[in-house]
Amino acid sequence: MATVLTHNSYGKSAVRLTKVVRRGRLHELFEIDAAIQLEGDFEPAYRAGDNRAVVATDTVKNTVYVLAKENDFESVEAFALILARHFPATYPQVTTATVELTRATWRRIEVDGQPHDHAFTGGGPQRRYAKAVAARGGVAPTLTGGVRDLLVLKTTASEWRDFHADRYRTLRDATDRILATKVNADWAYSALDTDFPVAAAAIDAAVLTTFATRHSLGVQQTLLEMGEAALAACPAIDSIGFELPNLHRIPFNLDPFGLKFEQDVFVATDEPYGLIKGTVSRGER
Repeated sequence: MATVLTHNSYGKSAVRLTKVVRRGRLHELFEIDAAIQLEGDFEPAYRAGDNRAVVATDTVKNTVYVLAKENDFESVEAFALILARHFPATYPQVTTATVELTRATWRRIEVDGQPHDHAFTGGGPQRRYAKAVAARGGVAPTLTGGVRDLLVLKTTASEWRDFHADRYRTLRDATDRILATKVNADWAYSALDTDFPVAAAAIDAAVLTTFATRHSLGVQQTLLEMGEAALAACPAIDSIGFELPNLHRIPFNLDPFGLKFEQDVFVATDEPYGLIKGTVSRGER
């Protein structure tokens, strides 16, 4: 039987880097998890076990640390671009490099009301995300920024009602409920000379302010409003996509105990969960 290898790529994942940038007394901390995939002229390795063109994944891993040492950068976006550009520029057999980075959140410890120069505390599960794709042939890289696992919750100003009813529906209308989700968002940068930390901070602020202040009739409506706010706050992006899982808080049945539920006692559940996705893009400028 004749076969065709229609696609192939390989690389290294879960490359964990800690970099300390020392600017005098002030230290910056980058803790990054890297995943890199290479595409190119590697079919002989699949067809005949001919590995002469294959850049070992251990070499890919080492490259992350060497380039972190040799380059100064202020954001995961900037480092993603450095890595993605390196592989097609260095290896003629590599046609495309895809680099995905996530950065853990560390916040400066405050001492006497002032942020400490070199001491940090964990800032929660949320992580900054970047994806850079670079190809041979002089084509400009593409760059995506984002956030992962940004937990948000509000205890009121959220409804879910008047949804489709049929024989399978058991859920009741809710005019006052807890709304909790874990924001996973990706946004496409339109320019590579953007001040990425400033852009990300503007997007975060727009998303969080919208979530907190706008009355929600459903996660779908909230998603669109957060996307519109992010685009208005950051001219450097042309679209933003969200994945928003419903982190349910189920009212606890207090009736057997002679107590009244007053929007106050809930059971937090992880599974199963609703998952709402959507991308918001600019119209024609």
